[in-house]
Amino acid sequence: MSGLFDLTGLTAVVTGAKRGIGFAMAEALAEAGADIIGVSATLEPTGSTIEAAVTAHGRSFTALQTDFSDRAAVVDLAARLAAERVDILVNNAGTIERAPAAEHPIEWWDRVIEVDLTSQFLLTQAVGRSMLERGRGKVIFTASLLSFQGGINVPGYTAAKSGIAGLTKELANEWTSRGVNVNAIAPGYIATDNTRALRDDDGRSRSILERIPAGRWGRASDLAGATVFLASPASDYVSGITLPVDGGWLGR
Repeated sequence: MSGLFDLTGLTAVVTGAKRGIGFAMAEALAEAGADIIGVSATLEPTGSTIEAAVTAHGRSFTALQTDFSDRAAVVDLAARLAAERVDILVNNAGTIERAPAAEHPIEWWDRVIEVDLTSQFLLTQAVGRSMLERGRGKVIFTASLLSFQGGINVPGYTAAKSGIAGLTKELANEWTSRGVNVNAIAPGYIATDNTRALRDDDGRSRSILERIPAGRWGRASDLAGATVFLASPASDYVSGITLPVDGGWLGR
């Protein structure tokens, strides 16, 4: 059975790899045998914590720095990665802005949609072409519970993550028959920078924890197993799904 989850000899691109969920995903893929190309807006060229974690598993690490709100920079990154042999693409980079919808600045909306949806399509389009030419590849998006629900005070984020769920299905419809699996993971309430405002609000934090059957905030490492599964041969007949990793939240 272990061979089903073996990624030895494969190369994985993980965006947003510097910290949080992206860090955990990159490290898990390296532990399973993949070499990692990590991309983040502020990722150090050498000496980063994620580089140390990946190389500790005996895998190579390449750092790329890209601002995902800068479309020209994303286009350049897409062209560079399209020229590489990328076996696994993990679209995890993202941002969030919180304000009631009636007062939500359009600049915030534009930036969140650009980072969380448009840049991910551009990158997947370019890398996906190369995967289709080879007849093999795995694409994994980071969706959200708000791909299923509406959320509060995050209209841009909810729209983008709902779009990611739809894009996952659309690409799977086109690409699965050509050897490229496209899926998404929907993290639950994970203790990262994106949820700090919720965790710092005693009332919101308490109401969230009361609804999670697992009884705790998720850890970034809780995403490791799902990531390796969707990147590995074990998921060759899985495509077009958004897999919740949420401690039971959606089943409540």
